[in-house]
Amino acid sequence: MNVVGSVVLVVRLVLADVRRHKVQAAMLLLAVTVATATMALGLSLRGVSDALYAQTRAATAGPDMVALSGMTDPDVTAALAALADDPEVVAHHGPYRIVYADLTTRDSTSSPVVVQGFAETPGTVNRPLVTSGQWVRSGGTVLERGFATALGVGAGDHVTIAGRSYPVVGIAVTAATPVYPWATQIGPYGGPGDYSGLAWMTSSDARTLASSHDLPVTLALDLKLRDPAGTEAFLDAHRSATLRVNFHTWQFTAKQDLVILKDSQPILVVGSWLLGFLAITGVAALAAGRAAEQTRRAGLLKAVGATPGLIAAVLLTEFLALALAGDALGLMIARETLPAVASPTASRIGAAGLTGGTVAAATVLAVVVAVLSALRPTLRAMRTATVTALTATARQPRHRPWLTALSALLPTPLLLGLRLTARRPGRAVLQACSTATTLIAIVALLTLYAQPERGYGLDGSSVLPNLRGVHDRRLMVAITVLLIALAVVNTLTFTWTTAIEARANMAIARTLGATPGQISAGLSVAQLLPALPGAVIGVPLGLGLLSLFAAGNWELPSSLWLLGAALATLLATAALTALPAHLAARRPVAQTLSAETA
Repeated sequence: MNVVGSVVLVVRLVLADVRRHKVQAAMLLLAVTVATATMALGLSLRGVSDALYAQTRAATAGPDMVALSGMTDPDVTAALAALADDPEVVAHHGPYRIVYADLTTRDSTSSPVVVQGFAETPGTVNRPLVTSGQWVRSGGTVLERGFATALGVGAGDHVTIAGRSYPVVGIAVTAATPVYPWATQIGPYGGPGDYSGLAWMTSSDARTLASSHDLPVTLALDLKLRDPAGTEAFLDAHRSATLRVNFHTWQFTAKQDLVILKDSQPILVVGSWLLGFLAITGVAALAAGRAAEQTRRAGLLKAVGATPGLIAAVLLTEFLALALAGDALGLMIARETLPAVASPTASRIGAAGLTGGTVAAATVLAVVVAVLSALRPTLRAMRTATVTALTATARQPRHRPWLTALSALLPTPLLLGLRLTARRPGRAVLQACSTATTLIAIVALLTLYAQPERGYGLDGSSVLPNLRGVHDRRLMVAITVLLIALAVVNTLTFTWTTAIEARANMAIARTLGATPGQISAGLSVAQLLPALPGAVIGVPLGLGLLSLFAAGNWELPSSLWLLGAALATLLATAALTALPAHLAARRPVAQTLSAETA
């Protein structure tokens, strides 16, 4: 047979097998999709954040450096003017005032705000891009988009700043400051900054605001350098021991943007590892359940003259094709959701995409899931002799006298469950690992919700939520839901596969007096026995994994919550196994035994 003919044959056989096993194909597709999408998101965050900052900087003529001083005496003014005259500076904006005040919306939401006094016609450096409404005019204010989104305010609304009402004439973005809520840059008098939003007014309105309310003021100067990469050399040349001038480079601002994503990348990357592991366990169980069928299929192919290479191609291609399809779907989902995950504050503009390295890593994960799941059944099918393969049934477990003696003393459901578990130790380990993986995610979620959150505001009591905390919680909930969904699928797969492989033994037990209820309970016990150690080790594993990424002052969730999570997982396992176990136990004994002896 030529190469083209072999390829056509492989494709036809794979398509036929997928049509016969639609549910298994859908399960593999789902598992690979969620694992690759999560990995792609986790690996892309840093690069996308940098790209969004660069695009915002280009669109707003962002400065290469911002010089700030909490003092406004003539010496500081002269020092800032000297910076603007440096030969390395090709353009500048300012000095301009930054006024520290409080802002309140109509629904009484309050927040600290820094008000920058700008000209009504922006200059060549630091030109905020208006995304809604218009630029500043006398008597009005423009809010930074991330801040406005958090407040729920838009152009045309009114806000109160330092006791005076101002119309919001526009919404804008800038690259001169980090993303909301780090617009302060430095606090009053040059000290540390705090969480704050950003607003713009005309220079005269900002001067009036500061003088009429005796508010703290900082002077700022935006600089455009001849060599944007030479910020460190410029800093070394202009550091002063007498004047308190702070310098914020564009590299610092880009790095500060990543603070809000500090925990997001570990959540997504570790989550993708856990999802990939669950995908492997679930698909491996599916492959094991179809081992006898695949062996017979290989025997038929051998009987008609197929080579070992062709047989391996047929058996592996199905898993690889579905895994690659899941990879493509996962990458598509990651690309669509990446902007929202990488920029939760709306302070940046631009498009986000996946890098070639991210696509390659996600594809490798998909291939690993497929190969690890299908390799063992494929090798077994290829090594089995043709005659043996054509008459193959489900693999019969080895007889263990010690197990028979021990289980004979137990109630019937426990006896059956213990024997089923002991006869498939590899599957029992997979079930225990699946349960432990699920508990790791649940413990991580409980721990995240146990941490106290400081709202944005000087006293920590502001009604504005902590965006970083909210973002991390949403990601953790999404990862946990996906892990639980895969764990549910795995539990159903384990139960049904066990029932199919043990149907002859269960039918014999029925002939010896076991009731369908006892058979059903035995199948459920076979999943609960390995789930119990999985639940026991899952809690400390989850806490140990968290300790690698959490801050030193993190708080443990309540012991009752951890115990409740473990018990709830075991109860859910029992409930999930009930239906497939019940359906398997109701199959007529005569039909089962005749099928096994045919």
